[in-house]
Amino acid sequence: MSPDDYLDLIRTAKVYDVAQKSPLEPAVSLSRRLDNRILMKREDLQPVFSFKLRGAYNRIATLETGELQRGVICSSAGNHAQGVALAARELGVRAVIVMPVTTAKIKTDAVRALGGEVVLHGDAYDDAYARAIELSEQEGMVFIHPFDDPYVIAGQGTIGVEILEQAQHDIDAIFVPIGGGGLIAGIAAYVKQQRSDIRIIGVEPEDSAAMKLSLDAGEPVTLDHVGIFADGVAVRRVGDETFRLCQAFVDEVITVGTDQICAGIRDIFEDTRSIVEPAGGLSVAGVKKYVAERGVTGQTLVTINCGANVNFDRLRHIAERAAVGEQTEMLLAAEIPEEPGSFRRFCETIGRRGITEFNYRYADEKKAHIFVGVQLSNGITERQLLIERLRAAGFPVEDLSDNEMAKLHVRHMVGGRSPAVSNERLFRFEFPERPGALLDFLNAIGTEWNISLFHYRNHGSDYGRILAGIDVPQEETADLEAHLAELGYPHWEESDNPAYTIFLS
Repeated sequence: MSPDDYLDLIRTAKVYDVAQKSPLEPAVSLSRRLDNRILMKREDLQPVFSFKLRGAYNRIATLETGELQRGVICSSAGNHAQGVALAARELGVRAVIVMPVTTAKIKTDAVRALGGEVVLHGDAYDDAYARAIELSEQEGMVFIHPFDDPYVIAGQGTIGVEILEQAQHDIDAIFVPIGGGGLIAGIAAYVKQQRSDIRIIGVEPEDSAAMKLSLDAGEPVTLDHVGIFADGVAVRRVGDETFRLCQAFVDEVITVGTDQICAGIRDIFEDTRSIVEPAGGLSVAGVKKYVAERGVTGQTLVTINCGANVNFDRLRHIAERAAVGEQTEMLLAAEIPEEPGSFRRFCETIGRRGITEFNYRYADEKKAHIFVGVQLSNGITERQLLIERLRAAGFPVEDLSDNEMAKLHVRHMVGGRSPAVSNERLFRFEFPERPGALLDFLNAIGTEWNISLFHYRNHGSDYGRILAGIDVPQEETADLEAHLAELGYPHWEESDNPAYTIFLS
């Protein structure tokens, strides 16, 4: 399909039977902090709290009468599911939504409330996708792809039309979250053909950067593993058509980490008093990284608040990580002498900074280990200066602000040591979260080796995270590694992680 064809498809897209023209609002507080004009496209205000209903409705509305009578089917763990269900309800069409068994109840309930028939299958999206294709072939239903379809792309492209119509100033760049690529492909295909001077910048999580890696490789690539925090954009492979359009029209793709996404969610809340999902915080996180690295000022930069379907249970985790992502908190591990006055001297060295967290563990008669959260006012520069100041005062210290294991697990379990364990190896695991999943995990690990350390914490997401120590004799190392490889759970060894060696080993 040619670029001109996409212009026609976007201009004639049938989205406003269900979607609204979402506002393009100034982010006053964020604009002041970044010294740029930041505008937020509020797709989180759509009827299903996401842009996804645009593409879903546009695709279903183009079906022939006979196709509509057979019904539609899709696979999704969230926003696309609700978009398809709402679009089908408005058009009087049967809709079957295949969702992973791990999907949160709030999402399955939302789909059922919109009239969708929910089929739960598999632990991950790929399993649900395969089942949806199978059911589509068996029952003759039309499969509605979440992103790799010209009519879906065109529906999402109407956001680009609205941005150009609504902007009261010349736009310098539009920052768009990327999952499979349907949103950015649609916006870019329209905007770049109307205003080639506007930069289209994609934003992906560092651990789910399928589009960036594909563009770098010159062809779509499949990721071995995707991060699970920003589940709305956790896609192992982007679409062939979305990739082609991004090659032609997207200027660059930048990546951001979990902490930066959480800080972006907080920024949006402070300006709008609304809470977006992790994927919805991507654009703001991308803008902040772009401004910090490029040093741009006085520009008009547009972000897409793409969705607000967040589980309430996740807010604790988001708030916890936002301060680190904003560089207003640092986490550090330090060793202090086990003697009167040493703790006071340590605090005096830190100075009149707020302490957000303090964990202490007696190590031996000569030293103690502490895990500390410290409030900052000058970001990474202050982090570096504080570390240097503490070391100069004679305190061995490690900056754990960027240590994922420390933030996920160790801060909640500081102080556990077992001198009786001499062959412990430490691993982080992820597993699909569902009733009985923890027991399934333990059964899979088996009883051949003793579990010497264990920490599990549910962050309100579709996946559980575990930190486990396994006591394994040196001569059985190869057997353990082979066993873990066969389990099929994503895992990372953390035996050399300083957070572990300081506090737990």
